[in-house]
Amino acid sequence: MIWAYRIPILSPNFALQSRQMNFRIKATFLFLLLVFQAFSWNAFAQQSSTLEINQADLLRGANGFERLLGNVKMTHQNSLIYCDSAHFFRNENRAQLFGNVKIEDLQDPIVTTGRYAEYDGNTKIAKLRNNVRFTNQETTLTTDYLDYNRETNIATYFNKGKVVDSVNVLTSERGVYEVNLEKITFLDDVVLENPDYTLKTGNLEYYTIPKTSETVGLTNIVSKEGYTLDAQKGSFYDTQKKQFRFFDGIVENETSRIKAMELFYDENLAYYEGKEDVRVLNKERDVEVFGDEGKYWEEKKYSLIYGNSLVRRYFEKDTLYLAADTLISQDSEADTAKFLLAFHKIRLFKTDLAGISDSLKYNYSDSSIQLFQDPVLWNNKSQIEADTMIFYIANEQLDRVFMKDKAFAIMTDTLLNYNQMKGRKMTGYFKEGQIETLQVDGNGESLYFALEADTLTQGVNRILSANIKMVFKDGAVQKANFMVRPDGKFTPVQKLDDKTSKLEGFQWRIEEKPDKATIDAWRKVVEIDPKMKNLFDEPDVKIEMPTERQIQEKLKKSNLNYP
Repeated sequence: MIWAYRIPILSPNFALQSRQMNFRIKATFLFLLLVFQAFSWNAFAQQSSTLEINQADLLRGANGFERLLGNVKMTHQNSLIYCDSAHFFRNENRAQLFGNVKIEDLQDPIVTTGRYAEYDGNTKIAKLRNNVRFTNQETTLTTDYLDYNRETNIATYFNKGKVVDSVNVLTSERGVYEVNLEKITFLDDVVLENPDYTLKTGNLEYYTIPKTSETVGLTNIVSKEGYTLDAQKGSFYDTQKKQFRFFDGIVENETSRIKAMELFYDENLAYYEGKEDVRVLNKERDVEVFGDEGKYWEEKKYSLIYGNSLVRRYFEKDTLYLAADTLISQDSEADTAKFLLAFHKIRLFKTDLAGISDSLKYNYSDSSIQLFQDPVLWNNKSQIEADTMIFYIANEQLDRVFMKDKAFAIMTDTLLNYNQMKGRKMTGYFKEGQIETLQVDGNGESLYFALEADTLTQGVNRILSANIKMVFKDGAVQKANFMVRPDGKFTPVQKLDDKTSKLEGFQWRIEEKPDKATIDAWRKVVEIDPKMKNLFDEPDVKIEMPTERQIQEKLKKSNLNYP
């Protein structure tokens, strides 16, 4: 077999082309190698925790460290470090910084300054002292003692500090600034000053975005208008929306006081909302209302209270109590629109007065109380009832009462007999808390016992007359006037029975009469402690007594001998 080979014929330029190709391959390889090295070096530089010297006017060696003097500039990861001079402990990867210290973060807008600092490149902790200033955009923290952990982005200050942003100024003894969360926790003697109010508390958490704060424990506030806002169990504030939430809180001004276990207040709307043990005091009216939940509109002076509601009308020597399911109070500027409405299961109690009804209206303008749907009123020895009833209190006592439709009055005399009057309309006048005069207009009927020397019952006078007027003393009839064709009958005591001794419709309902125990069972009020602790009562400056040693040293400096 014959093998044949084809030998390529090379052109004269082959050697030149080959050298050019080899050069291009080498150049490309070298470029890729440089790019890889540069990438690797940048990645290493970003991950390295080594402190680097960038600049110094003078470098001197010392025992265990290097002295950097004048315009010192150092680098650590994403931070630039400036100072007047430094002691650089290269082996320990830390530095002591002196004079005009400045640490600037290249990624976050955080700049920290002070007169002295210790910076540890391993732990990434900077300890700054004297005139420290920590700035993050609009928020600035100033103190004399600050530890800043760049790894966690948390700054901790102690021995007093102040934080200022676009709205608030906050000071405290200690604090923690969590930059990533935009959260600052203030501890011990916290004071928040705002254009609208000043707050004092022992523990406060403040979010720089969206400028909200939350307190734990006792919190006291004074607004620029003189309002006081206090909370025993902490609070929450949105300083931009001007919305507040208090826990076991009280809001008070010159004309009102509002309290609740949870109290919400919107300053822009002048609106309050309370839950659990709500109470609203109108200082001008001496009226305080209580309930499980409530709402109050300050400008309208309108309040809604519901859930075991209670009213206390304060007098100089006595208090009128009113229990109901729901209360509505309106105290606007117009006299005709100043009233209190109460609905369902009405119970009234005062030392010399008690009453029940389904609903009630109290007019602030004339101090009249109107009762609706089967109202009954007891006053000392008397009981009166009608479909509707209006009574007035003057000089802390029942003054007069007007009854309409099915009016019925019962008065007990000294022998506990029931003197009775009924009619379409009835008006009663009181003196020193007891009925003095009763006048019936329309369909009048009367039944009263004739007494002998207030010790013996002779019989019963029963008279029908369109209009009747009677004068009483200690429940006994002193004088009677019958205006239109009276029709009367006398029944001696020997012939008295239930039919002859009672008018039709008679009901002695004394078992329904409410008393103080009835009111307390409905809602037992826990009174506000007037000596409750308030941080504004404590002096800002604490005077500490000097020790015996301090006294002697001061005497020696004054060239005085200690006796």
